[in-house]
Amino acid sequence: MPSKKPRCKDCPPDSRRPAPNPGPRCATHHREEKKRRRGAKAENQVQTRFGLAPGDYDKLYRLQGGACAICTRGKGISKRLAVDHDHTCCAGPTSCGKCVRGLVCGRCNSLLAHARDELAFFDRAAAYLINPPARRLRGEAT
Repeated sequence: MPSKKPRCKDCPPDSRRPAPNPGPRCATHHREEKKRRRGAKAENQVQTRFGLAPGDYDKLYRLQGGACAICTRGKGISKRLAVDHDHTCCAGPTSCGKCVRGLVCGRCNSLLAHARDELAFFDRAAAYLINPPARRLRGEAT
């Protein structure tokens, strides 16, 4: 007696894989379709919000060696790297695209947000790391 379960619409016609997921698709094709849709949504959002041309995110990612432009530790594997842009350039929720600087991980993006694009912040941070106040207190200043 033939099975009444729906068959995966992406599998070959002679396949017997059931399609319990919406679509209807088998588990493998359902995961692939979800991944494809997530990627398309992210690409569309980058184009709309940051004014990048189609494929520019991936080009920028490859140009940076597949890592965060600042720390180089974040690879964007579990969470895509954030598009960093100059907030002083464009008013409003979208960017012109010319003020995009690169791709950064969540930690570095947070650091940049706290610094509010002030280079003096990073100068002070470097000076702090080179000669911390506690060294001066102990008379070990360099």
